[in-house]
Amino acid sequence: MKSSKNKIVNDPVWGFIELDADLHVEIIEHPYFQRLRRIKQLGLSSLVYPGANHTRFEHAIGTMHLVRSAIEVLKKKGNKITEEEEEGVIAALLLHDIGHGPFSHALEQSIVRGVSHEELSLIYMDELNREMDGRLTLAIDIFRNNYPKRFLHQLVSSQLDMDRLDFLKRDSFYSGVSEGVVSSERIIKMLNVSHDQLVVEVKGIYSVEKFLIARRLMYWQVYLHKTVLSAEHMMIKLLQRASDLTLQGERVPATNHLALFLNGKINAEEFRSEDLTIRNRALHHFALLDDADILITIKDWMEHPDSVLSNLSCALINRKLFKIKLSGSPINESKLTRLKDLSVKKFGIRPADAGFFVIDGEITNSAYDEEAESINILYKNGKLKDIKEASDINLEGLTKTVRKHFVCYPGEII
Repeated sequence: MKSSKNKIVNDPVWGFIELDADLHVEIIEHPYFQRLRRIKQLGLSSLVYPGANHTRFEHAIGTMHLVRSAIEVLKKKGNKITEEEEEGVIAALLLHDIGHGPFSHALEQSIVRGVSHEELSLIYMDELNREMDGRLTLAIDIFRNNYPKRFLHQLVSSQLDMDRLDFLKRDSFYSGVSEGVVSSERIIKMLNVSHDQLVVEVKGIYSVEKFLIARRLMYWQVYLHKTVLSAEHMMIKLLQRASDLTLQGERVPATNHLALFLNGKINAEEFRSEDLTIRNRALHHFALLDDADILITIKDWMEHPDSVLSNLSCALINRKLFKIKLSGSPINESKLTRLKDLSVKKFGIRPADAGFFVIDGEITNSAYDEEAESINILYKNGKLKDIKEASDINLEGLTKTVRKHFVCYPGEII
């Protein structure tokens, strides 16, 4: 249904974007969606790339623009998409990130353990659907891949969806990492549907190759940049320490909404509760959490009497980030023990707390998942080929999962 409000967003990546349906305007104006203005798209990446301060709000609006362009292309090529289906798939993309917590992926399991942002997004969609008298039912069916036209779900979630086409170009724009620039418009112009699958016509094969290469490079240069990784894990440890102290009965000041999560009064079970009162209480408090809560609280913790909490807070606020070393194999236990011993001596902490200063783990990167739905190339004779087979360059390296191990520690201990 066309909007009577006639709103236009001026987006620096895609230009003027018109909001032309009442349902979409209603979604965007809802407090749950407006909260995305206060959630950074790239978490703590601005500590490395100063311009990377864009938000989940901008990204969601961008995906709406791209899927509208994709639907127009598909309809011109004879694929039947009703006005209701178009409205539904756009709504699904607008809401695909509604469940993200503060600093996006950086704190995915730190605020509410055991619940992914995808699950939270669906819980929020269900609640919004109740508020909107069922007008999001089709969008939710498309999001869950329960709708008969499977290609509509692929526009929302697949290896070549509108989410990825927006965030690669947007994150490249704001970070200044030019390797992430992809030909999103070209790929969209080459989209089609075959056997209820979203496919790319053969003329677009080189743009898809560039997309996969850009995705791989952006992961190493931005999303998994080692300094960003260090900052994210410092923040994770910081919140873990605050939660541990709170549960032990120590006074750890925090904003009202953050305090409820630190002390465990709101947990995964409440979000999944069949009792609407309990579930809506959890949704309400989570929806009032954003990046500002975390930063304001960490500034307070800089002067906390607990030396672990105060040291980590000061280091993060003042960007005295831990050194990080990457390795192709697990970090040697003797090295970890040595680093922990040095941390104990340097900071005067208990050996049991050394794990807050010496952090180890692993990261993985795979640009193209062979086990997921394929990116299929459509030839003029109607034949389909997976991009890996269709490409005349070796994409083997892009399908292999690269695994790296890391250790972070304060530089001053060595």
